[in-house]
Amino acid sequence: MPSYLEEPESAACKWVSIRFDNRERYGLPTVFSILVYSHPETGFPLAICDGSHHTNMRTGASAAVSAKWLARPDSKVLAIVGAGDSARGAIKCCRSIFDWTDIRVWSRSQSTRDELAAEVADDCGHLPISYTEDLETAVRGADVVVTVTPSTEPLVKDEWIEPGTHFACIGGGLAGSQELEPAILKRARIFTDDIRQCKDDGEINVPLSKGELTLDDVTGDFGAVVAGTLEGRQSDEQITVFDSTGIALQDSATVPLEYERAIEAGVGVEKKMISV
Repeated sequence: MPSYLEEPESAACKWVSIRFDNRERYGLPTVFSILVYSHPETGFPLAICDGSHHTNMRTGASAAVSAKWLARPDSKVLAIVGAGDSARGAIKCCRSIFDWTDIRVWSRSQSTRDELAAEVADDCGHLPISYTEDLETAVRGADVVVTVTPSTEPLVKDEWIEPGTHFACIGGGLAGSQELEPAILKRARIFTDDIRQCKDDGEINVPLSKGELTLDDVTGDFGAVVAGTLEGRQSDEQITVFDSTGIALQDSATVPLEYERAIEAGVGVEKKMISV
């Protein structure tokens, strides 16, 4: 995933491996990645760092930003569908967007729920987080729903969803990915992070392939909402969907901050790799 950002200028490349049976077979994360950050003008390699935590946090941040711009301003209840690595970033990033009175996390697996609870306890122990294996209980009545699973079949049922709900679908990334019943999308105002990716790999890819949606049903790219060139939510009753497959520009936008903080904190190992 190579990327270049003009302002502030930065360049990065991320190597990503996705193995869906890793957790069950080997007790390893589903996604591994390594991030290389280079000086944009000279190409000098400034840093090589783990990209997995970086990806989880910048993906969670995209869900949080979508909620900031598209969810109802009085949102109080957050549902997280899935308790894997991306759920950690979603909770940590969404925690400051609204004054949540109820955060519900769903997973089929008790072990993943326990692992997530232990990991977010230090940073988010003050938040009203509950964990459940009943998906309807987690989703019904939620103002914001963040889906973070690799599911290839609909999990969230249309009948559970009330008007005004905002969805951040950040679990997709491969053809066949699908977490919402298509009926939800038919009721919604849909935004993508990049329509070129989402039509093939995002939440909309299966409904598009089956003719249940058309590209005309997609309002546009979410970045235009932030830039002020596209209207976001139009009413409190409207359902909104942010379909995100993740874009490489998010890496170029965030890795300079990580690099600067590492330098300031004096962490990492400095290594001479090339002769200059």
